[in-house]
Amino acid sequence: MTKKWWHDKVAYQIYPKSFYDSNGDGVGDIPGIISKLDYLKDLGVDIIWISPMYPSPFADQGYDISDYYNIDPAFGTLEDMECLIAEAKKRDMYILMDLVVNHCSDEHEWFEKACEDPEGKYGNFFYIEDRKEGERPCNWRSYFGGSVWEPLPGHEDKQYLHAFHKKQPDLNWENPEVREEVYKNINWWLDKGLGGFRIDAIINIKKKLPYQDYPSDRADGLSDMSLMLADAKGVGEFLGEMNRRTFQPHDSFAVGEVFNEKEEELPDFIGDNGYFSSIFDFATTSWGKNDKGWYANERITPDAYKQCYFHSQKKIGDVGFYSNIIENHDEPRGVSYYIPEGDLCDESKKMLAALYFFMRGLPFIYQGQEIGMENLGVIPIEKIDDISALDQYQVCLDAGYTKEEALKIVSLYNRDNARTPVQWNDEKNAGFTTGIPWLMVNPNYTQINVAAQETDENSVLAFYKKMTALRKTPEYKETFVYGDVIPFEEERHNLMAYHRKADKDMLVIGNFQRERQSVTLPAEVENILLNNYPDMKLEGKELILEGYQAVVLEMKQN
Repeated sequence: MTKKWWHDKVAYQIYPKSFYDSNGDGVGDIPGIISKLDYLKDLGVDIIWISPMYPSPFADQGYDISDYYNIDPAFGTLEDMECLIAEAKKRDMYILMDLVVNHCSDEHEWFEKACEDPEGKYGNFFYIEDRKEGERPCNWRSYFGGSVWEPLPGHEDKQYLHAFHKKQPDLNWENPEVREEVYKNINWWLDKGLGGFRIDAIINIKKKLPYQDYPSDRADGLSDMSLMLADAKGVGEFLGEMNRRTFQPHDSFAVGEVFNEKEEELPDFIGDNGYFSSIFDFATTSWGKNDKGWYANERITPDAYKQCYFHSQKKIGDVGFYSNIIENHDEPRGVSYYIPEGDLCDESKKMLAALYFFMRGLPFIYQGQEIGMENLGVIPIEKIDDISALDQYQVCLDAGYTKEEALKIVSLYNRDNARTPVQWNDEKNAGFTTGIPWLMVNPNYTQINVAAQETDENSVLAFYKKMTALRKTPEYKETFVYGDVIPFEEERHNLMAYHRKADKDMLVIGNFQRERQSVTLPAEVENILLNNYPDMKLEGKELILEGYQAVVLEMKQN
């Protein structure tokens, strides 16, 4: 594997509506991000991915883009964005934007022109088909529920395809003109000094054509999109072309949102000449998910969590780098999801952090994760903003659950959990805004906030700073960045432990339970590099771990 400039970096995701509001309108903005760059630098962040800030009607929180060449006024101006890129560069930081090109907004001029003339140039920018009452080209289900087919505005005899919200018509990547427009826009941003992109829902750009039905898994008679995607061939031709035309010439960083990649495809995706620099490892977030709906999901266990990571690391080997996450804007808060109910505390939050952070790959921190922000819990249905949660609430009701039961089910997975405003201090609205926040603030902000943790050397925030510093320490960096991942005591129940081996031998151990656990170490300890407890009980090679204790040890080598 060829070494790249981004391999030793730490990345951070910002959901801009909820990060920091500089002007009191209740919505986070670019000047707010600029004002917090020094906070992120102090945290140890090098790469900042910001979820979409383009002009948008916000049917799907900005992932429905109406203009790829500008910034939505809610977030600021194009000049603000250029200032952010420049200010980040002063601090040796890189800005990533979201690349959302499977679809655009139905308010984008391309779609408006397609509606004016479905047979013209822009009609071929989308998947538009003739419509007959009661008939659809295929039975695919949209990710947000219902058919992917919607009547074309102004043309009752036509219909268009949308894999996501009906206000997000899919772009026709089979059309070379569409691809040219996408590449032109990518290069326009990279020429402005952007560090790269996170690429959204990119596997969806390749459809199985001609259309066909797949087996249904619900009473609606529709099929899950994953069945079609598994059947579609040739997405690599599009991705390879995009890389050659955009990312490669700029030596930019590109991380793909890729699900269900096959092991043999990993070199194509993230090898030395891969389509992307990295892809996210979604093994833990995907585990236990059921196509029937959230009510049928199985909650992941500590042992399953461990095996997800070890399987991913074994699969990728030395091919390339995963981007490792606990959470993002599409997932619940990781500490509330992965830590067993009733065991949520600072120690367990730090343990979860250590176990993922020192895995081989690029660690991503999602905003608020560094202070241990938690799920909202059960909230009234009228307070839920997430369109996925609202759809799944109805799915639960249709499956026979009561309103109370349905609300409890969706509360665990509700994307609002991760989208509540960042808790900066214990003042009104958690210091996020002086106005009315666009989304409710988690009521626990008086206990969990940045200001309180910045002055506490034992806080979750302080622990994250120690982790980023340790990963970048010259003496250990080569091992933490490029060292092999070798599981230790892999079969031990509720223990997750692994070596990172290169020029040094590091051992990362986490006791994934509230009860004590004793471990016989494979060698003597050279140095204790990180510990989420004040002390460590070690007699010779016998290590006694307290509940949710996590340690990073340098082992003596023969």
